[in-house]
Amino acid sequence: MKQRSALILLGAWVMGSLVLLVVAPTNFRLIDELLAHSENAAFRGLVERVGQHEARELLRYLSSELNRKFFMLWNLAQLAVAVALVAFSRALPGGRRVRTALLAAVALVLLLLVLQPMITSLGRSLDFVPREPPPPELARFQLLHVAYTVIELVKLVCAGLAGFWLLRAEPAAAGQ
Repeated sequence: MKQRSALILLGAWVMGSLVLLVVAPTNFRLIDELLAHSENAAFRGLVERVGQHEARELLRYLSSELNRKFFMLWNLAQLAVAVALVAFSRALPGGRRVRTALLAAVALVLLLLVLQPMITSLGRSLDFVPREPPPPELARFQLLHVAYTVIELVKLVCAGLAGFWLLRAEPAAAGQ
C-alpha cells in the first residue's frame, strides 16, 4: 500500500511540475495570440482604446503575477509532497536508490525555494521597463530563469528515477 501511495504522490509531483512548465510560457504566448487574432469585439474595442502596446504590457504584467503566484504555491506544495515521500521512504521498496533520488529532489526543491523569491523580486523590478535597450538586470533575470528551469528538469529526472526504481523493486526488498 505504501508503494502505491508513494507512486501516486510521485505522479502528482511530476504532473504538477509538468503542468507549470507548460502553463507559464503559455500565459505569455496567449497574450500575443489574443492581441493578434481575438474575435471578441469588446476585447478588440478595449485594446483599441487603450492601445496595443499598453494592453500588451498590462496583460503581460497580469501573466507575470499569475505565474509568480503559481510557482510560489507550487513550490510550497511540492515541498510538502517531497517531505512526505522522504518521511516514509525507508518503508518503500527500492531501498537506498529510491531514498537517494528523493533526497536529491528535495534538495533541488529547496534550491528552487531560494531562487523563486529572487526571480520574483527581480522580475517585478523589470515590469513596465522598456526592453530597448535591454536593461542590465534583464541578463541576470534570464540567467536565474534558466537556472530555475534546469534545476526543475533535474528534479523531475530525480523524481522519475525514484518512481522507476520504486516500480521495479519487489515489495519484499523494502529493507535494502
